[in-house]
Amino acid sequence: MDRITPGPATDASPPPSGTPLPDGTPTAPPRTGPPEGPPTAPARTGPADGTAAVPPHAGLLDGMPRQRGTATTPEPDPALAPATDPALAPGRNPALVADRASAPGSGPVLDPAPAPDPARLADRDAGRAPGPGRPLRSPLAVARSLWRLLPTPAGTPFTFGYAAVLAVTSLVAAQADPAVVYALHQGSSTDVAHLVGAPVPVLLASALWIAGGVLSPYALAFVLALTALERRTGGVRAAGVFLAGHVLATLATEVPVGLAVLFGHLPPTSLHRLDYGISFGVATTVGALAGLLTPWLRWPLLAVTGGLLLNALIAFQDPMTDWGHLIALAIGVTGWPLLRRGRRTAPALPASSPAARPARAHTASRAHTA
Repeated sequence: MDRITPGPATDASPPPSGTPLPDGTPTAPPRTGPPEGPPTAPARTGPADGTAAVPPHAGLLDGMPRQRGTATTPEPDPALAPATDPALAPGRNPALVADRASAPGSGPVLDPAPAPDPARLADRDAGRAPGPGRPLRSPLAVARSLWRLLPTPAGTPFTFGYAAVLAVTSLVAAQADPAVVYALHQGSSTDVAHLVGAPVPVLLASALWIAGGVLSPYALAFVLALTALERRTGGVRAAGVFLAGHVLATLATEVPVGLAVLFGHLPPTSLHRLDYGISFGVATTVGALAGLLTPWLRWPLLAVTGGLLLNALIAFQDPMTDWGHLIALAIGVTGWPLLRRGRRTAPALPASSPAARPARAHTASRAHTA
């Protein structure tokens, strides 16, 4: 049997079937019928040392060109495939991703998309540029901040509704006949005679008027102070502060008047002294609001308000009312501990909120480190 020596293949094409070889050896003609008998494995034609034999046309197959019209589909890159693991979802906890990557038999884990920074989102909503060196805010952001100083039906319903009622009563006081207005004020006066006969109705009715109308300084102070207090504590607490100051300061000024008349130090006409308005409630609201502000706003506000009230007391035009304003301011200051404990805080963020993810990731990373 001839041995085929392995070596480099030639570039010639194999001879057609049935053509004699160059050494004269005839080749078998092509078979046209089905093979007889079971198929047998081809005989091994290798050298005696056991090395594999190389067919003479082995190199020819390596140089066959690709057939036209045949398209090959590239294999998808696992790194570019969408993540189906919950740990790979954008904004997921990095500790969960680390645990997923360290699990036995797990494949490569992509880095999750970073969760948005709550401070950066707040800067974007307020129109500020991110970073410590923020420039001046845009006019739209400034207007939005100033708008929050005014009451709104959704944000401060108590202040908004109360201000609407005061606007109506002020319009009536400005347009109605003076005799009718005086009768209304006299019937709403929190003097000693009315407090003894019907204290609750008269205390509520006296808080429906603004002494001096909408142009009074107390009207502006009412809107700004009560709006700010309600935004920080809620409508119920803001109403409680205003009503407490109005009632307690009124009793603190009218009870001494009744005792003075009883002991003969004042004439009986002092029992019908005209007293109405929201000034006591406004002074209490300002004093309470100061306790919820930062120190650089708290103490100037108290200093300016207290200075104005003391100046009015020194003028001695209406000493009982002026003393009532100072008492009302002190009532608001004494309520700081209660208001600070019940101060309105931001609602808890849901688990799926992007702003809550950094805090959870920080906690998980600290636990993983420990």
